[in-house]
Amino acid sequence: MDKDRELSKLKKSILKLKKNFPGKNLVFSDGNKDAKVMIIGEAPGRTEDKLQKPFVGRAGKLLDSLLETVNLDRSTVYITNVVNYRPDKNRKPTSKEINQFKKLLFKHIKIISPKCILLLGATAAAAVLNHIGPLSEVRGKWKSIKIVNSYFNILTTFHPAFLLRQPAQKK
Repeated sequence: MDKDRELSKLKKSILKLKKNFPGKNLVFSDGNKDAKVMIIGEAPGRTEDKLQKPFVGRAGKLLDSLLETVNLDRSTVYITNVVNYRPDKNRKPTSKEINQFKKLLFKHIKIISPKCILLLGATAAAAVLNHIGPLSEVRGKWKSIKIVNSYFNILTTFHPAFLLRQPAQKK
C-alpha cells in the first residue's frame, strides 16, 4: 500500500466535512506514518486549529513529556484525533460529529497499521471501542480490536488536557 497516496485520499475525504465546521482548519496528523504507535485524541483545540497540527498546545507539551518517559517522541509515533476540526467553543465533539468521522478514522488506522494504538480520553474510547461509561472501566487495559479486517492492540488512558486539570491523576 502506498501510504502517502492513501493518506492524501483520506485527507480529501475529511476536507469534504469542513462545511460542518465553518472557519476551522483541518488538523490532520503529525508524526511518522510508519510508526509502531498511533495516538488518537479527541479534537483540536484553539492552538491546534491555528497551527493545523495536533497536540501543540499545553496538552501537547504534556503529551511530549509523557512520551519522553517511555523513550518516544513525535518522530517515532503518529498522532491524530477522532474529529479533525475544532468544535465551536472548544467543546467536546457531539456524537453526531464523532459518527461523521468514525469511518474515516478507521481508514486512517488501517493506512498507518500501527502495532498498538493509544486512545487519549473518553471521546477516543467511545469512537474506537464503542465504550460509553466511565473511562476507568477501560483505562490501562489492553484490548485487541478488529478494525477494517485487521486486529489492533489498543490501550486507553487519560487525555493530557484532563491531566492538566486533575494533576493528581498522573500515575
